[in-house]
Amino acid sequence: MIVTVTLNPALDITYTIAELKAGTTHRPRVHAQAGGKGVNVSRTLHALGHETVAVLPLGGFDGDAVRAELEAAGVPHHAIPIAGATRRTVTVVEESGQATGFNESGPELSGIEWAEICAAVASLLESAVLDASAVLVLSGKLPRGLAEDVYAELITVAESLGVPTILDAEGAPLLAALAARPAIVKPNAHELLDATGLADPRAAAAELLDRGARAVVSSNGPEGLTALTAEGTWTARPPRIDGGNPTGAGDASVAALAVGLAAGAPWPETLADAAALSAATVLTDRAGVFDAEAYRRFSGEIEPC
Repeated sequence: MIVTVTLNPALDITYTIAELKAGTTHRPRVHAQAGGKGVNVSRTLHALGHETVAVLPLGGFDGDAVRAELEAAGVPHHAIPIAGATRRTVTVVEESGQATGFNESGPELSGIEWAEICAAVASLLESAVLDASAVLVLSGKLPRGLAEDVYAELITVAESLGVPTILDAEGAPLLAALAARPAIVKPNAHELLDATGLADPRAAAAELLDRGARAVVSSNGPEGLTALTAEGTWTARPPRIDGGNPTGAGDASVAALAVGLAAGAPWPETLADAAALSAATVLTDRAGVFDAEAYRRFSGEIEPC
């Protein structure tokens, strides 16, 4: 089982229009779904047929909407009730593929609510550890009220049970988690350089390895994914795609990394799969959804090096 944790989930609302014009009225096509990076990972894994459960705190009207949508979509989840209101995100997608986002900050979590989240994750991992392919995925920014080292706390719990962790975070929470030795960290190129203050991506990835990460996978849009480990370095470049919606592409790559980690697959195979699934997600209009036919086609075209 692959357990995902989204500490600041959202009700994701996507408006699709021909062109965004300031100062005018638009009549968009509208789609609303449960969102947040870890939720997108679980949605993708569920669509691929892998066992997963999304752990997330939910509160208020929009929290109820998130829970209802996950139930309707059949995505397994474990919701922790909170006093605050779940946030909304709004993404305006133009026919050109350009996406404009509006992300609310979200609620503040209390110490009691955090303890309940930790207990839920520990319980799920204790059950999942019976499955040799168990993986914990921690994704996204932290909500208000939590310390910067909470991801490190969850990684330590997972490591004590022999469950490897993938961390998709940035800034201080990423750096604070490295000492807990996550199996994979996945910053994008900008986040990688910003976290280290270095100008060279390879040197920045090497610094994260030195600080405790077992592998660093950095994404750089059309340039693809690069994995740096103690055993070597590999790059997988997706096919060229004109336009498309990049929202959720990084979450799709994390889903593929989790599958590869769970299966013990070789890095070139895992990285190629992550690049293919990410590219197939760009072809859709919302996160957590991928073009299955394109995914099959891309899987046969990408040659990691």
